[in-house]
Amino acid sequence: GDLYIFIKEKPHPIFKRDAESLYCRAPIPMITATLGGNIEVPTLDGSIVKVKIPAGTQSGSNFRLSNKGMPRVRQSDAGDLFLEAFVETPVNLSGNQKDLLKKFSGDKNINKTSPQSEGFFDRLKDLWKKK
Repeated sequence: GDLYIFIKEKPHPIFKRDAESLYCRAPIPMITATLGGNIEVPTLDGSIVKVKIPAGTQSGSNFRLSNKGMPRVRQSDAGDLFLEAFVETPVNLSGNQKDLLKKFSGDKNINKTSPQSEGFFDRLKDLWKKK
């Protein structure tokens, strides 16, 4: 007769799998997302990889790490690891840090530093003008 083997994978706390590809949400500190820098990301094999984050990275930005996913059956390479960035908003700020952010938000050029907000509010203005 036939032999049937059923395999059930347990969900991983960090990675989600789709065939050989792995997906992971990576927290990015606000300062790193704004100015650029590097973050360290764990891989499935337990190693740590440095990922270069370009200045101006927004939440939802995706990064691809080639050959860092699941091993391919009967092949020597692996799938890819895809990182989705989410920018962390700081909490428990000191008084000095709050003052610096207030100065930044009071800058007349603030709309030029927030491209998504600028576009959103422009679309809202256009929506209200049409009515």
